Amino acid sequence: MKIVTIVGARPQFIKAATLSRLTRQNRDVTEILVHTGQHYDNNMSEVFFRELGIPEPDYNLGVGSGTHAEQTGAMLVGIEKILLTEKPDITLVYGDTNSTVAGALAAAKLNIPLAHVEAGLRSFNRAMPEEINRIITDRIAQILFAPTQTAADNLAREGLGGITRLSGDVMYDSVLFYKARILSDPGKYQTPGIPADYLLATIHRAENTDHPGNLQNIFRALSNINGMVILPIHPRTRKIVRSSVTLPANVNIIDPVGYLEMMKLTMDARKVLTDSGGLQKEAYFLGKQCITLRTETEWVETLHDHWNIITGSDPILIQQAVETALPSAPAINAFGDGKSADFILQQLIGF
Repeated sequence: MKIVTIVGARPQFIKAATLSRLTRQNRDVTEILVHTGQHYDNNMSEVFFRELGIPEPDYNLGVGSGTHAEQTGAMLVGIEKILLTEKPDITLVYGDTNSTVAGALAAAKLNIPLAHVEAGLRSFNRAMPEEINRIITDRIAQILFAPTQTAADNLAREGLGGITRLSGDVMYDSVLFYKARILSDPGKYQTPGIPADYLLATIHRAENTDHPGNLQNIFRALSNINGMVILPIHPRTRKIVRSSVTLPANVNIIDPVGYLEMMKLTMDARKVLTDSGGLQKEAYFLGKQCITLRTETEWVETLHDHWNIITGSDPILIQQAVETALPSAPAINAFGDGKSADFILQQLIGF
């Protein structure tokens, strides 16, 4: 069996790592890994392949930055050529990026079966590019792997229950695997110059970075926080921040870090503030309270007992959330048993 796996952004490298590791241990399966180059900065891309133990991509399209149409169009052209050459039995895509929808469309146009890992997520906000990518991909796939019961229920309501498999979350698999690695040698993954007490923040979504008012409100809130805020910043966001806001004295911007270093930063942080979907879950898996700088979340399972607090960019709500007591109730296990990748691989083999 031949699988073409298409990735292009940090969250997809993480999700693909566990499944790719299992796939390449199976003699009956050949995986062809395609990197679209959607994240092209070394700290956002190649370093993840190295530290997560993912083999070098068989193809790298090197698409880079651009508008949604430019990125998706260039990916479509490149992926179609690869699929025509490789003739896979199935195409595998992850998540909700432009790489996801480009891989899905290319496979569908060539009548190649499509599998979508992390299917069924819905923010119900079609102003989000990611929401459009999710809906399109789920509609044209032949097998959908839902990470949670909520996601599976969403797909059932859309008439896609028959091709949905409740797999659990491959991100949970990855966190368990790499957390053990970090704990075996914590100093190796320590970011230099980080204080003992800090909050960790990330900002990258268009709803914040493309709206100066939202960005200014978030930084106003950060300036009122008691303590240091560590902000690893996406290259695109760094440019916007420099032109849009005055950096508060308590916000320490650092370059993007590798996945294991980022996980160590999360493990050691007092709290996490983010507009990232992936980091919301990682914080939850690692027992850290998260403040979500958006007006909704796809990961509703994390909202109980103030484990995840939605604030949008409202500075008052952000400050209140930072001051909210840490959860006393334990996290719930809504994301599988840590063996989601095993289940997905067996389903693909039997497809």
